[in-house]
Amino acid sequence: MHPAQVYQQKIDVSWEFPVVFTHHLFDPANGSLRDAILRLGETRKHRVIAYVDSHVLKSNPSIADSIRHYCSTHSDVIELAADPQIIPGGEASKNDFRSVEGLIRQLLELRMDRQSFVIVVGGGAALDAVGFAAALVHRGLRLIRVPSTVLGQNDAGVGVKNAVNYLGKNAIGTFAPPFAVMNDFELLRTLPDKDWLCGVAEAFKVAIIRDAAFFSDLHQNAEKFPERDFEAMKDLVIRCATMHLDHIRTNGDPFEYGTARPLDFGHWSAHKLELLSNFSVSHGEAVAAGVLLDSIYAQHKGWISEPELESIASGLRRSGFKLWFEEYEMRDSRGERLVFGGLRDFQEHLGGELCVTFPKGIGARFEVHEIDIELMNASLDELKKRAMA
Repeated sequence: MHPAQVYQQKIDVSWEFPVVFTHHLFDPANGSLRDAILRLGETRKHRVIAYVDSHVLKSNPSIADSIRHYCSTHSDVIELAADPQIIPGGEASKNDFRSVEGLIRQLLELRMDRQSFVIVVGGGAALDAVGFAAALVHRGLRLIRVPSTVLGQNDAGVGVKNAVNYLGKNAIGTFAPPFAVMNDFELLRTLPDKDWLCGVAEAFKVAIIRDAAFFSDLHQNAEKFPERDFEAMKDLVIRCATMHLDHIRTNGDPFEYGTARPLDFGHWSAHKLELLSNFSVSHGEAVAAGVLLDSIYAQHKGWISEPELESIASGLRRSGFKLWFEEYEMRDSRGERLVFGGLRDFQEHLGGELCVTFPKGIGARFEVHEIDIELMNASLDELKKRAMA
């Protein structure tokens, strides 16, 4: 035997980025974006390219002009490398890998360097696609996310991940913290009702497993969300976003080296439901149904009480969510529900060991490594009954 010589390398890296909550981000009088660009104390002028989700442009036709005007007003520190670019909104922006290649090619052709900024204004899918491209060019350009949806502002846009769909939901991606996140509440005013509600499901998700007081407030305010109560939604966005940020910072596994993904409570079925519906079921709708499904299972297992389950179901229902979809009844040749493929997808993603988060009472969680498929089938049947009642 010849002993190996080992030199143990250890590198500690500190990540820091601001998440800003503001109004009218591209008003030249609002210095939030300028401050974010200059937060490292650099005095040089920075080249910037902005990508705008086509859905955002449709609802805010002047946004490209506003970006040009902002950059022109602050030309002492910002230089537009090209006119604001319009990209497809929704899952279309991350379903075709060729669109990501096009973004990469453009960033290289414009000679964007590691001190240049990529600004993306849009929903979670657009943030994912542009963020993924920016993370690959020169091993990472400076990305500023401007989420335009509730889901983007309180969840998808504030984390450290990005990915595109390739032979599966979010199958190709990177961990790449943004340089800054700018949440402009004014972008929420023009959202369609469906997109307005999507992020509410993620708020219920994180509250159920982390914060009983937040859940109580969500339950109490549930009717305000479909009524488009702006102040209630702003409060939800801030509390949900900070809760996600706290979890990423304090759970000891921000880049998911382990097997647990607590913030994906209710998501094993949600991701599969989106795929089975060809994304006609939105992420928020799928998560709302997935959270209730796993809560029903948890109640059968004795992990939450019947009153706790009723409060979860009531809160989601009064928030305006549809909680049953016919795709749940799609089956393979053996009669097995196709949605259970979501468990296999989770197991493969996490490295071979299934690890699914469930609530343990309201405000706490734990992980399990086995699912009773017969009981989960019964839970799906109960979900249908509850949704149809």
